[in-house]
Amino acid sequence: MPNMSPNKVPMPHQEPNVRNKNVAEVATGYTLEMAQEEADRCLQCKHKPCVNGCPVGVQIPEFIALIKEGDIEGAYDKIKETNALPAVCGRVCPQEDQCEKLCVRAIKHEAVGIGRLERFVADYHMANGENKIPNIEKNGHKVAVVGAGPAGLTCAGDLAKKGYEVTVYEALHKAGGVLEYGIPEFRLPKAIVSKEVQA
Repeated sequence: MPNMSPNKVPMPHQEPNVRNKNVAEVATGYTLEMAQEEADRCLQCKHKPCVNGCPVGVQIPEFIALIKEGDIEGAYDKIKETNALPAVCGRVCPQEDQCEKLCVRAIKHEAVGIGRLERFVADYHMANGENKIPNIEKNGHKVAVVGAGPAGLTCAGDLAKKGYEVTVYEALHKAGGVLEYGIPEFRLPKAIVSKEVQA
């Protein structure tokens, strides 16, 4: 039976008197136990309204079910099927206006913390998993992608999955675009962006 708590599991964060002396990320993320407790709030709706609210179509109930089972790497693989940057999206995607807005739990109470769970899965993978390089048969075509921002990186990744030989051109020193140069460190650490770009 699902956890019928009306509220999300609170997100741990730095205390104000600590964070006012640094530029580290304010929210510190869920533990495995917190993530599984929050995942247990998901009703596993048959019609999956949350997926309709996700711009990249992440199969949200499926990855949440894998968290409940303790298969965090499986949850990561499920997210990566459609989302190239889960650690970034778990932090800065406006879930409250997209997937969480359509969550059935949000009708009367707080929605399931989909973004928090996505962040947990991506962070867990970065700390414990290894990036698998799939063996994809090349199709003999070359593609150039101009700009290594989120759209360019996602495009390049999707094309590479289809067998294209992709070259990404970027005018600035680092890949990431607005993720690297436009979002402050306390909201999206540059180390996270760098790891996501390399993955």
